[in-house]
Amino acid sequence: MSPEGMRVHRALAQAGVASRRAAELLVAEGRVTVNGEVAHVGQVVQSTDRLTVDGNPVNPEPIHTYMLNKPMGMVSTAYDPEGRPTVLDPMPNDVRLYPVGRLDIDTTGLLLITNDGDLAHQLMHPSSKVPKTYEAMVAGRVSAAGVRQLRDGVELEDGMTQPALVEILDRQAPGCTWLSIEITEGRNRQVRRMCDVIDHPVRKLARTRYGGLGLGKLRRGEFRSLASTEITKLEQIAGVTR
Repeated sequence: MSPEGMRVHRALAQAGVASRRAAELLVAEGRVTVNGEVAHVGQVVQSTDRLTVDGNPVNPEPIHTYMLNKPMGMVSTAYDPEGRPTVLDPMPNDVRLYPVGRLDIDTTGLLLITNDGDLAHQLMHPSSKVPKTYEAMVAGRVSAAGVRQLRDGVELEDGMTQPALVEILDRQAPGCTWLSIEITEGRNRQVRRMCDVIDHPVRKLARTRYGGLGLGKLRRGEFRSLASTEITKLEQIAGVTR
């Protein structure tokens, strides 16, 4: 917690009690106390303050941030009602973790998993414009005109996409083209929808970089903790201040 303190719902989220929105609801319902007094929404607390929820002391969790090389067939949620494997299944369970954004069940590659609410919130916020790079194998041979369309932006049902960095990769695939696509937005299934617009549907899709970080030698299905330098890099990109 910063020397100036933080709002009580943010402190609860950082301690792993709940998301910011859910924590704010706990405060509004009168279920949170600060130093024995019922907290109010927007109240600023310090690291020395004693917080409770429903009478139970709040003890901050140690912060963990991991990189997972997501395999195909995993859903990017903490729980799946259909019983499918989730991205949290291979992760340590000593703290409450959640994925930073999502990858489709059929999309593989780099996914960050953390209990750092501030970092996750900022990375996913549209204003942060965090770069994300994908390698996509698409149907057919993509022309220079098709590449220009993706670079300039295409019209989706939820609006025009921002300019993207797009290159044709020197990789052979019968009847297909491999593309490298870097975007700074986080719309649902965005890369797949962009490629559909230019009539080259995606056959395979993997995210290879996120916020300047790459998978390196991390194999499919493996995960690792981020180094402090990598976390600092993400914080700088996302504009996180502690």
